[in-house]
Amino acid sequence: MEENQPAGSLSWRLSSHPITLLFFLGFRISSLLVYLFGMLFIKNFVLIFIITILLLAADFYYLKNIAGRRLVGLRWWNEVDPQTGDSHWVFESSDPSTKVINATDSRFFWIALYSQPLLWIGLAIVAIFSLEFIWLTLVVIALSLTVTNTLAFSRCDKFGHASNLAGSALNTGGIARNVAGGMIGRFFSR
Repeated sequence: MEENQPAGSLSWRLSSHPITLLFFLGFRISSLLVYLFGMLFIKNFVLIFIITILLLAADFYYLKNIAGRRLVGLRWWNEVDPQTGDSHWVFESSDPSTKVINATDSRFFWIALYSQPLLWIGLAIVAIFSLEFIWLTLVVIALSLTVTNTLAFSRCDKFGHASNLAGSALNTGGIARNVAGGMIGRFFSR
């Protein structure tokens, strides 16, 4: 069965990291389901709020620190300069020559990453039209967490592509090596 499916198919069997993928999708789907089930059937806002927040926090942490690195080779974090207090994001991508990204893992990752904020926006519209404004607070928190990860990984992917392109240009170009070698040679000859 596995030989008949092309690379990048949304088949669980083609994943290089099935456990990581299971937890990644599990956190994402369970937070949505708990919210929906609570809003439609339970009506106990405090219980559903706590469970959903815990699932969203686990999803945020797991995606940022584990799933992103294992599934697509990307990582990001925020650093604060202690002198100025300025905050900036730092992006890291794995070297494509040492880590091969599985097309199936990558496809699952990007589809889940971009669909999650869209689903929460849909739930915000449902909460507004059903006049359940208290449930909207939970949706706003969920949106802030999922949109942060989505933006960060999108930027990280663009940064990774740009770095890989620049790195391959420097590694394959004899001109860059000659210029750098000449500069270093001149520096040490003085």
